[in-house]
Amino acid sequence: MLTFDPQKYHYPSRRTVVYAPRAMACTSVPLGAQIGIDVMKKGGNAVDAAVAMAAAMPLLEPTGNGLGSDCFALVWIEKEKKLYGLNASGTAPTELSAEVFQKAGFSSVPFDGWLPTMVPGAPAGWAELSRRFGSKPLKELFAPAIDYARGGCPVGVVPGRLWAKDSRRIKRAMEKNALPHRYWWEAFMKPDGSPYQTGDFFRWNAYADTLEELAETDCESFYRGSLMEKIVSFSRQSGGYFGEEDFRTYHPDWVEPITADYKGWTVCEIPPNGHGITVLMALNILKGLELSAERECADTYHKIVESIKLAFADTRTYVADPRTMKVTVKELLDEDYAAKRRAWIGEQALTPVAGNPKSGGTIYLCTADPSGNMVSFIQSNYTGFGAGIVIPGTGISLQNRGANFSLDPASDNFLQGGKKSYHTIIPGFLMKNGEAVGPFGVMGAFMQPQGHVQVIVNAVDYHMNPQECLDAPRVQWTGGKHFQLEREVPASVGAGLEAKGHEIEVLNQNTTMGRGQIIWRMENGMLAGGTEPRCDGCICVW
Repeated sequence: MLTFDPQKYHYPSRRTVVYAPRAMACTSVPLGAQIGIDVMKKGGNAVDAAVAMAAAMPLLEPTGNGLGSDCFALVWIEKEKKLYGLNASGTAPTELSAEVFQKAGFSSVPFDGWLPTMVPGAPAGWAELSRRFGSKPLKELFAPAIDYARGGCPVGVVPGRLWAKDSRRIKRAMEKNALPHRYWWEAFMKPDGSPYQTGDFFRWNAYADTLEELAETDCESFYRGSLMEKIVSFSRQSGGYFGEEDFRTYHPDWVEPITADYKGWTVCEIPPNGHGITVLMALNILKGLELSAERECADTYHKIVESIKLAFADTRTYVADPRTMKVTVKELLDEDYAAKRRAWIGEQALTPVAGNPKSGGTIYLCTADPSGNMVSFIQSNYTGFGAGIVIPGTGISLQNRGANFSLDPASDNFLQGGKKSYHTIIPGFLMKNGEAVGPFGVMGAFMQPQGHVQVIVNAVDYHMNPQECLDAPRVQWTGGKHFQLEREVPASVGAGLEAKGHEIEVLNQNTTMGRGQIIWRMENGMLAGGTEPRCDGCICVW
């Protein structure tokens, strides 16, 4: 199994590895982790805990997810020694087309209003996870979230910062077209028109009412009942494109996880339309390169970034709804193709272009229960509060996942009604010789696969403990030869990277560098967890 020193913390940190003999729940908000561990203490399993946490997170961290979000999950069932994948991402309204955007004068999909909204998959995902692997009724699992919605919950430090920031975006959208956004304003802003701040109590009775209806109907009301009718009705009244059949025909998909070997460890991701395959492609390239003995050196950062750039150039070109992809997962993960891409990497920064494989805010949570089951779960609006639309009287805030569509007809990811878009949220899972090591994830749009790669390199190549893996300073490629470094990266590393031709930006804040969680199972069965120091991350244990 993984080897690391739990007493070594190379990077400045106020956190240490947390151990637990029976169960563990991790997420970015302490109350969310407490909900998960309480469920397992009452006899629920890891899936029950994940569903209960997921139902509470739109209330606890609405700056990253909502009842109108999508979700993905990787579920390890210990008695079967099997990893399952769930894709609960939604589809574009059938009435929506690229022509709609062209007539409106858009050259790309906007981030707010009705145009980027898609059928939300999260509630269906919760119900499907519970139906297949859960042991507790939804009424019991949703009860903590309902209680907090009625009684109030505190706004955390990072959500408070993001609340103020994203409310300015929604205000600008309201100034252009008030009707679709007015109920968002009523739900998420104080009566005096100011945003909720860190330490404020946030209450949302409409959210509690909707969770009660979802629990009573096994979430069917959202797709084939009164909640669906409210969504479609408001869409029609305020300029949206949803129809009843968009919801009635929607169901999440069970998918086979995709994997890659990285130096004897099996890294697992969800297949496209998500970009988890970016992680596997980057690791396929990286494993053929010799990394320096020291993690904090220009050579290490250079090779990691170059591998990520080449993988992203391909996935941004080829990843889409799998029904419309022109290349296969097998082709993208082919070892010979990885070797060809690896050959592009030299001593100087490159400008990445896609190859030809045929020639050869988000929230994250993870859980582990006493029976050995584990869940890696991610749920997201896409950007902040998403589309800035709340369905009146329901507590349903809608994501803006459609902003990831292309309006270029030549693109595999070209927008069409009924189609899934390229998706950025990805749960991760690590295995060794067919046994579970555990779930991991790093949220944050296009930072997510980059965060996954860095966590795996930290753990496998540099033998970091799970907390140190998350403490380590991160890098984020943003295009061309440009990438961002956290300010904790030594200045000598930045200078060395500039000498290699990279364009470096040193960040003075780290909210865009991803927020992660890790649970590893040790050889003696003990659970070891790490949580994100860049947010209010918390590990609760039993």
